[in-house]
Amino acid sequence: MIVAIALVVALIVTLALTFGKFARSDGWRATVTPLASIIGSGFLICGPLLAREFGSAAILAMATLLAIAYAAGWVIRFNIVHVEDHLAKAPFNDPIAWTARITQGVLSLAYAVSVAYYLKLLAEFSLKPVTIDPAWQPVAANVIVTVIIVLMTLLALGGSLRRVEHLAHGTVSIKIGIIAGLLVALGIAWASNGITDPLPPVRLSWASIPMLLGLIITVQGFETSRYLGHDYPPEMRIRTMRHAQWIASGIYLAFIALLTPFLSRAAATEGVAGILDIMELIAPAMGIFVLIGAVSSQLSAAVADSIGSGGLVNEVSRRKISVPIAFTLAGALAILVVWLTDPFEVVALSSRAFALFYAMQCALALLVSIKSGVGTIPQRIGFVAIGLICLVAVFVGAPAEG
Repeated sequence: MIVAIALVVALIVTLALTFGKFARSDGWRATVTPLASIIGSGFLICGPLLAREFGSAAILAMATLLAIAYAAGWVIRFNIVHVEDHLAKAPFNDPIAWTARITQGVLSLAYAVSVAYYLKLLAEFSLKPVTIDPAWQPVAANVIVTVIIVLMTLLALGGSLRRVEHLAHGTVSIKIGIIAGLLVALGIAWASNGITDPLPPVRLSWASIPMLLGLIITVQGFETSRYLGHDYPPEMRIRTMRHAQWIASGIYLAFIALLTPFLSRAAATEGVAGILDIMELIAPAMGIFVLIGAVSSQLSAAVADSIGSGGLVNEVSRRKISVPIAFTLAGALAILVVWLTDPFEVVALSSRAFALFYAMQCALALLVSIKSGVGTIPQRIGFVAIGLICLVAVFVGAPAEG
């Protein structure tokens, strides 16, 4: 019964997001791009990881993580108005323009690392239901990821990856529909059975901060609005990025709250695909539900970030490095990261890469604010404070314990 209801909800939401009148509006399309990035894989891995580290305080940890992300989004929204305006008039040798190009280079590296992150999770979820010698599972996962990256590179060199990207974008409504179905299934399970297991104790300590900062990648994605200038005006990108962060925050907090009856079991799961174990407790078929959502979201995100990385390298190099070569270099870096890290390490490494990008966005905001005389003193203090938090994440963001 739970599976049937979850499927109906998923179908209704998917159809509404695909064919609803608002779904064809520019405002919704501009919202979907950052929203799909924020609530992709992070939604699937954050619950068990936070339950292990923070116990019953998992929802407080999630709220803190979302607050950091919203603060970083505030900085980027400032930059959409003021940095973009400055760069449009700045000469090539302008120090702020150079800083912006370096920032783009950092983002291209962050995207390349995130490809390893997305595909590593895809492999972990895909292999979770498969009986395989634990000693060989990491090797099998890395081989799967390597094959996917090689295929993506070949598609890019053949000019076909853009078609794959358009297909991936078409799955966004399905992904959000599946998430709605999962939330309803968790809510029904709680309403039907209540809390049968004792909740884990609250665990809060300074030692938990590095692990929390190592999960920034799970709430990352809103920065995509910064680079949609060729499609949407600044006011719309600012508004829709804010809406995307609100919607994603509501979904994340609702998910952690609805996971409450299962926090003890979530804390006891192993690996980054622990949510599969939880959903199969509710109903065995829910595991397939999660698996479809995981594979589709990881693959679409990996394709999008691969294209983003290649495009940024091409732009930063002033077209000296072609997009196919840039894409190949990004793929090579992703393969290197895959083979040198385990799933928990790649989550932390991706978080550090994006934290560095956000820190540089804070530096850009501060430089433009001072040079152009825009913004207030409290805003500048905010840029410095958020930048420092991001730098702390760069240097101390740590992998979750498996």
